Amino acid sequence: MQTTPEQDIRTTTLAELGPRVRAWRARRGMTRKQLARDSGLSERFLADVESGKGNVSINSLEAAARALNISILELLQDAPRPALARLHNLLGRLDDVQLDQAHALLAGAFGMADERGRERRIALIGLRGAGKSTLGAQLAADRGVAFVELDREIERQAGTSMNEILLLHGQAGYRRYERRALLRIAEDYSEGVVMTTGGSIVSERETFDLLQSHFYCVWLKASPEEHMSRVVAQGDMRPFDTTRGATHEAMEDLRRILVSREPLYARADAVVDTAARSVKQSLRDLERAVPALDKASKDKETA
Repeated sequence: MQTTPEQDIRTTTLAELGPRVRAWRARRGMTRKQLARDSGLSERFLADVESGKGNVSINSLEAAARALNISILELLQDAPRPALARLHNLLGRLDDVQLDQAHALLAGAFGMADERGRERRIALIGLRGAGKSTLGAQLAADRGVAFVELDREIERQAGTSMNEILLLHGQAGYRRYERRALLRIAEDYSEGVVMTTGGSIVSERETFDLLQSHFYCVWLKASPEEHMSRVVAQGDMRPFDTTRGATHEAMEDLRRILVSREPLYARADAVVDTAARSVKQSLRDLERAVPALDKASKDKETA
């Protein structure tokens, strides 16, 4: 049976929408089951959408976008803004030294310059299993500053668990708590702190910009296999769905998350690869990657 041009356009649109939904879900670190719960859409319907077969309405798109904490336009966009693309092409021609200079110029020109004391406040970003908590606590002890886990601070301010925050307020509500907690930590520890963050913080542009303006960010990275083995050892498989023992599917989810977030994690001030490294070796790498505390600041912190 011959299709009409309108049907061809609809088929093409659905085929393009599926990968976008999957990509945003991976960037948020959400399983299909979690997206179904937060959006009110069925898991079966979302599976059809992601495979390009769903009969999508504006209402269902709005529900999915709201659960992902993005706009419908962001969900439908298939290319960056033209001006942003031109800037990306220009920056791609620069070497590392020139990129640092460009960052400083842009930050100064558009009001994004480093906050006072930013380099004394260290934020560790990356997916779970990279060693953020272990290395962060040791780095804080070596620098004589406080060690703070952002997730725990969010729970303290909200007076409930992360899961309850998401159930009660959704992604948008959780991000509001997250931004407030970031500002509070930056204010309370103006002279120095080491903080760990949730793996998905980089997927929220406003929140990540806020983090980078107040903290010196270090991406702790590892191979997918090491991420998975460490997470399994911790006994916490969030956000991977292993209810049916689908280890292979969980690994594929992890790979998608890493691929979708890698360009975002790469915006960090420094990168420390913990793959095939002992805790002692990784800590030494991390200490070299962060700005040294000047003697006066360190004396003040340890007094």
